[in-house]
Amino acid sequence: MTDPTSTTSTAVIVDNAAALDASDPLAEHTGRFIRDAEVLSYLDGNSLGRPLIASRDRVTDFITTQWGSRLIRGWDETWLDLPLRIGDDLGRVVLGAAAGQTTIGDSTTVLLYKLVRAAVDARPGRRTLVIDRDNFPTDRYVLEGIAAERGLQLRWIDSRGTNGVTVGDVAGVVDDDTAVVVLSHVAYRSGYLADVAGITEIVHRAGALMLWDLCHSAGVVPTELDAWGVDLAVGCTYKYLNGGPGSPAFAYVASSLQSQVRQPIQGWLGSATPFEMGQGYQPAEGIRGILSGTPPIVGMLAMQDMIGLIDSVGLAAVRTKSVGLTEYAITLADDLLPEARLASPRDAARRGSHITLDDDRFAGIMPGLWEKGIVPDFRRPNGIRLGLSPLSTSFGEVAAGVLAIRDLL
Repeated sequence: MTDPTSTTSTAVIVDNAAALDASDPLAEHTGRFIRDAEVLSYLDGNSLGRPLIASRDRVTDFITTQWGSRLIRGWDETWLDLPLRIGDDLGRVVLGAAAGQTTIGDSTTVLLYKLVRAAVDARPGRRTLVIDRDNFPTDRYVLEGIAAERGLQLRWIDSRGTNGVTVGDVAGVVDDDTAVVVLSHVAYRSGYLADVAGITEIVHRAGALMLWDLCHSAGVVPTELDAWGVDLAVGCTYKYLNGGPGSPAFAYVASSLQSQVRQPIQGWLGSATPFEMGQGYQPAEGIRGILSGTPPIVGMLAMQDMIGLIDSVGLAAVRTKSVGLTEYAITLADDLLPEARLASPRDAARRGSHITLDDDRFAGIMPGLWEKGIVPDFRRPNGIRLGLSPLSTSFGEVAAGVLAIRDLL
């Protein structure tokens, strides 16, 4: 994509953004999403993705023709298999995972708890959990709780700023007492993109299990869980997978590990024979054993449309536009916001699909941005995060957002 001309002229910036949109091979897809005329620039797709028009139609149709018509019969006809069927589609299109290893259900927090507890039990005698201090709060809090619950030790990796957790960082903390390591594929604040394959190999050398949080990468960064030898992974579906507010998360358990792990929340649907209502719990074989309670069917409808759109476009094309959008945002920020500090990697190969800019004045301008119809994210204490969802975000929106930040400063 053509580099924008560096200038503070609003007219030239707007023209350059229009030219980039005109040459964008994915530009046509922005029209597939529902838009509100009052929102001029939505730059928070890494927190909550825009809804697809197709998803509105799917949910409406489900209420009338499935829920309203089939009623309880829908469970036997299609609904019970939906977590595994969507899981297989997600694995094939987005995660690089063969069938039978991914399921949909619960929240990211609950799935983290399930899989970390299962991993701890699969490595008896090992007393240490490893996580970085800059990981998302849920990940840290869940591990703190499990450590207290099971009498384990937490070992922290100190990696703040734009560098993120490296292979060397992990090699320096894992040993024969490590049970499980939990890290994020893309750091939630800086956008740092970790070396999944390299780090996973180091963890395996120590005999430990590796769990990756894919919340900020699923659907926007090419991922090959099977090829990289990943043991376990979780992720949410309301960011780049556009499943809607609170849509259920996903869990991945490598097929080679499924007979070794037993998740701790023993609900009826994860049992081997749920409809026998028998005495005593026996877990279902395979990925179905990760399920617990009744799946949230309505909540998992919308993500199917985004998975289908990514499948038709190709994740490689999504990644190409993602890099173009973030590089454009960085170029504009360098030019228009010279006092702001880029808190994300400049190297696109080490960056996800969002960037963070730090400036102590940012907290004060957020209400003004919203009033103007500019919606970025704010991360305390002083970071504006620009989350750029490639299939729904235009270069014009990026330009409008950065220009508005400049004007309010």
